[in-house]
Amino acid sequence: MYLCRQNEVFMHKILTFDNAEARIFGFDGGTEVEEFHLVLSVTNPMLPYREQLEAIFSAYNEAKNCLTSGAKPVFKRYFLSDASNQIELLTARETESTDCAVSIIQQPPLNGTKLALGAYLTTNMERKQLENGLFEARHGAYRHLWLANACDTSENSETQTRILLKNYVQHLENEGVSLADDCVRTWFFVNEVDLNYAGVVKARNEVFATQNLTDQTHFIASTGIGGRQADAQVLAQMDAYAIDGIQQAQIGFLYAPTHLNRTSDYGVAFERGTFVDYGDRRHVFISGTASIDNKGEIVHHGDVVAQCRRMWENVEALLAEANCNFDDAAQMIVYLRDPADYSTIKKLFEERFPEKPWVIVHGKVCRPGWLIEMEMIAIKAQKTEFPEL
Repeated sequence: MYLCRQNEVFMHKILTFDNAEARIFGFDGGTEVEEFHLVLSVTNPMLPYREQLEAIFSAYNEAKNCLTSGAKPVFKRYFLSDASNQIELLTARETESTDCAVSIIQQPPLNGTKLALGAYLTTNMERKQLENGLFEARHGAYRHLWLANACDTSENSETQTRILLKNYVQHLENEGVSLADDCVRTWFFVNEVDLNYAGVVKARNEVFATQNLTDQTHFIASTGIGGRQADAQVLAQMDAYAIDGIQQAQIGFLYAPTHLNRTSDYGVAFERGTFVDYGDRRHVFISGTASIDNKGEIVHHGDVVAQCRRMWENVEALLAEANCNFDDAAQMIVYLRDPADYSTIKKLFEERFPEKPWVIVHGKVCRPGWLIEMEMIAIKAQKTEFPEL
């Protein structure tokens, strides 16, 4: 069902299939590009992996048929429970990986199933894989450049991250764009995050400094979270999103100083949130956000319910700076450090966001005291002088 709100049209829909469910957010601002965010989950955890995989693919294909004709995937992320044993069958079955960026990470869905899928689809975008491994989705004035599954197997997480970032900088430069001016979102999935996150942070800080990304300029919206690839030697996987054709006036950064401190206060280099303005809409990217105050301290030690509510409050404060709220949420990913908290958090999200696309996975947050973290994307219609998406 499409619903009208002022000058925009958005859709919330939950589709149920045999052994699977699809949560859909759709946005139609009346221009050429419609966009859809899908979260697909298996509903029968008793099925063997092969049948759960088929349930996801079948639900995805049926859900696509319910979207505007011509909607095609731009980015997909699979969440697996056991990547080493599941990756081969998934990659053999994933037929769209040559047409869109596909990220695969071991972050078990906490409903007891073996996989879940998040997908981003649009209409009227030309898509292709570039020789350097980036995926391009082009429309009008913009080329949207996605990186997925970048990894290395050097001796430690610091070296791996440094190599990943330097390679990414070179790839962007080859496309005529830069890390500082055009990259708006990154994800770092860290194997054994309690041991290896410090190396990721050190390498990122050092490479960013060479690119004039500092606390005096700006950083990039990011999530750094526990997750691993099938290859246990990979200690850090990187996904990223950059936009060719964007102007600096189109990008804004979110701080919410009443609720959050600057990340540089405790030695890390990312923005709490970033928005990108187009002629017809605003995209808002909220980084991994937890229960923290504006002094950088953990709030509500040991209480996952109170941490969840403070996390929501922090996200709302960031969204408010972008003239948005949770009504504009297109997709949410929730990370729990302790799987035992799943039933409690699921109930809270079902009560507050009954129709939104969200998934809860096992992902250890980078500070042990944080029990829960979330990231999200929001979309809001607006009219500006910039080219439309």
